[in-house]
Amino acid sequence: MTYDRLAAASTSLAARLSGAGRVAVWATPTPETVVAVVAALRAGVPAVPLNPKTGTRELAHIVADSEPTVVLAGAGDVLPPVLDTLDRIDVDTAPDGEGGGAALPEPSPESPALIVYTSGTTGPPKGAILPRRAIAASLDALEDAWQWTGDDVLVHALPLFHVHGLILGVLGPLRRGGSVRHLGRFSTGGVARELSSGGTMLFGVPTMYHRLAEALDGSAPGAAELAKALAGARLLVSGSAALPVHDHERIAAATGRRVIERYGMTETLMNTGVRADGEPRPGTVGAPLRGVELRLVEEDGTVLTDPDAIGEIQVRGTNLFTGYLNRPDATAAALTEDGWFRTGDMATRDTDGYVRIVGRKATDLIKSGGYKIGAGEIENALLDHPGVHEAAVTGEPDPDLGERIVAWVVPADPASPPTKDELADHVAAQLSPHKRPRTVRYLDALPRNDLGKIMKRSLHA
Repeated sequence: MTYDRLAAASTSLAARLSGAGRVAVWATPTPETVVAVVAALRAGVPAVPLNPKTGTRELAHIVADSEPTVVLAGAGDVLPPVLDTLDRIDVDTAPDGEGGGAALPEPSPESPALIVYTSGTTGPPKGAILPRRAIAASLDALEDAWQWTGDDVLVHALPLFHVHGLILGVLGPLRRGGSVRHLGRFSTGGVARELSSGGTMLFGVPTMYHRLAEALDGSAPGAAELAKALAGARLLVSGSAALPVHDHERIAAATGRRVIERYGMTETLMNTGVRADGEPRPGTVGAPLRGVELRLVEEDGTVLTDPDAIGEIQVRGTNLFTGYLNRPDATAAALTEDGWFRTGDMATRDTDGYVRIVGRKATDLIKSGGYKIGAGEIENALLDHPGVHEAAVTGEPDPDLGERIVAWVVPADPASPPTKDELADHVAAQLSPHKRPRTVRYLDALPRNDLGKIMKRSLHA
């Protein structure tokens, strides 16, 4: 789809959306979703991207909460009954005529552009109101950090209902005047094909990079072609969750290229990132981006300066959302009086500003025997064991330690899993004895969401 065709299609649709209030977008990985979101932005109407895989109960909550008047979808999309009350507009990606016609007026920077619903790990999903100002600021900060230009060709297969795939992966190239090649569905062959034929950047989540690392094994079909394609990319970027160090090293060994990481949230968009001209440091997400203030805070509110201290990340800047839709209580709880957003993510910060995330405050910070322990470093240590295919670490109440460390392991060979003692000794030797798992539970697979994040609350359930 050319820029002229996108302009014509979005202008035609934008005219039909004027005064629509909010519009829902059935966000399939297709050109129709791109046209729908761009049309809503041009019309100044907030768009609510809907995940087509969302269950009936959660989808009903999102629709009732956001109250869209219209749903935009592809002509062939079959929509669930919960959307029957909305007016439906089928998106035309090839209308008659070319160009964008008369310029549409630009809404104010503070006006809502998108309402993106969070994953709802602590209750029903909340709608984060993202103003135009935040999207512009975040994408321009990435332009600075990644030397992103209109010559870049971005390759990805990320879902288009979330920040990573939609804002970074579609609106990012559009803001730079560049190109995007969406694979529709992730495959290592698709990545190799597009990077070998002009792609300059790859965006992915850890699950995708893990599959790339597996496919780079010398015995795998197409391994040499994939290695050459990845080596030729200007940037390999991972986000939405931590990329295990083991996969970092496997990809670097096969390609000579390092994957870089960045850190963001629905409510804050992008906060930190490893720069294109910076040092790729596995296990870190880089330093704060331009325009982002970041601090680490102790539970009592003390701001931490010790490089080894673990504290909650708080951020402030033009990249922040304006609040949760219909939830002034949740908005007030998330922000301090002077405008810092409480992320709930725990981290340390190196002396040069690089941030090292240890996990979520609620699920990944384990207080055991008087120590504060981050689950992430134990997970990386477990993944270094040849008998471990996947691993997650959580804490459970313990009468003696306060919390004990629990390892959830998917064995490389289910018929011969590594023993608890073997894994405990392995972690103790790599890290320290107080970080060894006291309990090991074996699974066939770890529960993950659409972005590849491990759903740790589901483990205990």
